Amino acid sequence: MAALVRPARFVVRPLLQVVQAWDRDARRWVRALRRSPVKVVFPSGEVVERKRAPGKQPRKAASEASAQPPLEESASHAPSTWEESGLRYDKAYPGDRRLSSVMTIVKSRPFREKQGKILLEGRRLITDALKAGAVPKMFFFSRLEYLKELPVDKLKGVSLIKVKFEDIKDWSDLVTPQGIMGIFAKPDHVKMAYPKTQLQHSLPLSLICDNLRDPGNLGTILRSAAGAGCSKVLLTKGCVDPWEPKVLRAGMGAHFQVPIINNLEWETVPNYLPPDTRVYVADNCGLYAQAQMSNKASDHGWVSNQWLLKFQKYEEEEDVETGASQDWLPDVEVQSYDSDWTEAPAAVVIGGETDGVSLESLQLAESTGGKRLLIPVVPGVDSLNSAMAASILLFEGKRQLRGRAEHLSRDRSYH
Repeated sequence: MAALVRPARFVVRPLLQVVQAWDRDARRWVRALRRSPVKVVFPSGEVVERKRAPGKQPRKAASEASAQPPLEESASHAPSTWEESGLRYDKAYPGDRRLSSVMTIVKSRPFREKQGKILLEGRRLITDALKAGAVPKMFFFSRLEYLKELPVDKLKGVSLIKVKFEDIKDWSDLVTPQGIMGIFAKPDHVKMAYPKTQLQHSLPLSLICDNLRDPGNLGTILRSAAGAGCSKVLLTKGCVDPWEPKVLRAGMGAHFQVPIINNLEWETVPNYLPPDTRVYVADNCGLYAQAQMSNKASDHGWVSNQWLLKFQKYEEEEDVETGASQDWLPDVEVQSYDSDWTEAPAAVVIGGETDGVSLESLQLAESTGGKRLLIPVVPGVDSLNSAMAASILLFEGKRQLRGRAEHLSRDRSYH
């Protein structure tokens, strides 16, 4: 029995080997059928090369091509997309200290002035700031698509932080936040690159804001100044911060279209005005102004109770030694706003609605040969909105300057 079992074992082994060999050859033929032949050789000896699909190349050629150094054109190609630039961003985590700086900038003017930083919200405002040369420090965004809309070359070296949209809603005072905010260094009007079209239409007309405290009014005034073509806007101490978020929102990008110089003392204001500039004042001291134009103060309606009380107070004060009333108010002539007042470089002073213009502005107007501009309104109306009055005067000045330029061009064509 032992002799019979051994041959049985010897016969089984070759059988298994044959089956394994057949299976291996079958798989080999299947792989061969899947391959795409490069050449087909017929029994007659004819050789036909098979055309490759466009864009494909042999593996060896492809590896050789990838090993070759890049062409000069690709080396000199500047990155134009987010992927090519290799920019990276971080995700904010709960308790991230970088997030607390946003609310500090929003709410604290001393912090903005000390740190020299401002906060801009929205793609349009941020884009205008980048075009004008403002220096970004940090961007917060809720979706990467918002960041990709900004110029790639302006994002290098800037901290990019992705946050939740709920965080941006907490920081923003907009009804519908746009999902992106940026912390910038406070712009310097000397280093800014304002739009060429704005510079081409700039007029010898400046605006001085005196004690303007309403953010919405100041933003609207800045927008009107940019639209009229003012050469610059000066803000004296006591005005609201022009880089406050509410002013920025009302300005609609005007901050990056016209130079803004703020926090000035009245003694330094003439240093920022062109030579021979005449300062014209538009204020709410209606009684004093209208008394010079009419026997009845009620003929015109621009009257401020605050200035009326101040006028009466100083009028009642008398010099103890001489007994004469003090001449406290500078002698500045009054004229209608639509009379010609742009024969020389002009600066218009706009005061706040509550207190009107300061005594220093009237003194500056008197020393430069300027006048007080009066906009007549219907009796019974206390005063015009300061933003509305500024818009009227600035565009009236633009109309006069344009008319003078057209008149000069006609004279030259005749001669």
